[in-house]
Amino acid sequence: MRRRGCSSTWLLLLVGFLSVAVSLLPSCAAAEIKTRATEWSFRLLLPSGVTGAESLAFDARGQGPYTGVSDGRVLRWGGSAVGWTTFAHHASYRKLAMCTVPVAPSEQTESLCGRPLGLAFHRKSGDLYIADAYKGLMRVSADGGEAEVLATGADGVPFNFVNGIDVDQATGDVYFTDSSVTYPRRFNTEIMMNADATGRLLKYDAKTKQVAVLKDGLPYPNGVAVSHDGTYVVVAHTVPCQAHRYYLQGTKAGRYELLADLPGYPDNVRRDGKGGYWVALNQEKGRPNATTAPVKHLVGVRLDANGVELEELTAAKGVTLSEVTERNGTLWLGSVELDYIGIVS
Repeated sequence: MRRRGCSSTWLLLLVGFLSVAVSLLPSCAAAEIKTRATEWSFRLLLPSGVTGAESLAFDARGQGPYTGVSDGRVLRWGGSAVGWTTFAHHASYRKLAMCTVPVAPSEQTESLCGRPLGLAFHRKSGDLYIADAYKGLMRVSADGGEAEVLATGADGVPFNFVNGIDVDQATGDVYFTDSSVTYPRRFNTEIMMNADATGRLLKYDAKTKQVAVLKDGLPYPNGVAVSHDGTYVVVAHTVPCQAHRYYLQGTKAGRYELLADLPGYPDNVRRDGKGGYWVALNQEKGRPNATTAPVKHLVGVRLDANGVELEELTAAKGVTLSEVTERNGTLWLGSVELDYIGIVS
């Protein structure tokens, strides 16, 4: 009887140990990453002669998308009956003939005509904020037209490559990046080749109308997104393929910390519909010792609020994305290089 009781005790201990061990194993379901192919997405062609729908925005009425293109304009899509129309532009666009009647590739004229990259609406006012790589931080009313330049520098240092942007809908404050104070957009590859770390995260205060530098000395800061609860801002770093967050409130206010290591070189960041973020990828991360091509071409990932990768987007070889915007379950895909916008339902 004593031996049988001892055996029962050991059996119970073994079962308890196994239960604890199994509970500590990672969940297969939690580790699974969903893959969504974009090869067969619908293509919304841009007007002839322009390319590069870097960023996409929809106004408070749901109209759009609005997007900046290679000739310096911000365009608005009015549906198949209306098509694309000019919504906004910098003053130089109408003043310089080379902007309206191109005589050279846009890469050679964009510093004069403007190159709108990031776009973000303040829904309450209807204003559209524009991050123009060369002209600075701009704003245009819901009626469109010539954009007002709000700022061209901060702390005595001129902007050199204004890039990503987002608006805090609660406060109206605008967060944006200056990717490098050394190299302009036209020479953006030099930022990576020379490991430049002179980028800045900035804030335009809607009340004081002043720009503050929140963080400097950053390596290629690109897209930004205000968090769902407004407590921090997500910042994508094209190099070194990471996303960080800058805390705006709470005990961590002012802290800058890693959110996620990414499988490629990120561009813009946008909130998704589930509390996380879509990060567009220009290309996969380099594989120095690889002898074969990657099995799939990644162009975007979806992260949860903690930076865990939940979903990935794939595309045909040669396709690059600069933004993934989710609207009512549909993904709108922008690219700084292509002549169309992708739509994936």
